[in-house]
Amino acid sequence: MAEPTRTPEDKLPAPAAPEETLPWLEELPPRKIVAELDRYIVGQEVAKKAVAIAVRNRWRRSQAPEDIRDEILPNNIIMIGPTGVGKTEIARRLARLAGAPFLKVEASKFTEVGYVGRDVESMVRELVDVAINMVRTEREDDVYPQAEARAEERLLDLLLPPTPTPPLPSPASRPGAGSREAGENPPLFVVSSKGDVTPKAG
Repeated sequence: MAEPTRTPEDKLPAPAAPEETLPWLEELPPRKIVAELDRYIVGQEVAKKAVAIAVRNRWRRSQAPEDIRDEILPNNIIMIGPTGVGKTEIARRLARLAGAPFLKVEASKFTEVGYVGRDVESMVRELVDVAINMVRTEREDDVYPQAEARAEERLLDLLLPPTPTPPLPSPASRPGAGSREAGENPPLFVVSSKGDVTPKAG
């Protein structure tokens, strides 16, 4: 029996390095997103396909023209299941693929406003902090070569300081400064009414 022909779109990319972030969703259709999740998560095929389609739809909405973007409502993802089936791991790996911040919280610690417990708004603040740290890490990676070169120069200056240049002696510290001996002081010139110039020692 002949094997079915495969189109270029059906070919999966080579596996990426472990823990690699793949932010280019335009090159990750749902099929490739599922293939990337398969590298870390066993089973849960239905869940992986559902989240892959949801992430792809999010990207398509961001690429839509602004005049119709508001008409396309984004869908949130709610995963329900017992402990240990892979809900958190799917969300965490999906966030790494999309280059999005990820935050895990325990809902039992949060209460309504006015009651003892953590405020629900702190979840948003913590998520913003995670996003800021992600951007800071990206910027640090951008300037790392320049910072490394400057740090190396500073270390070399500390370990191998340049040879100090001796200061030039001041006129007052020169030998014979202030003496009235002949030849030490510059001569004075006297101009007569006839226009003759004659030197005269001070």
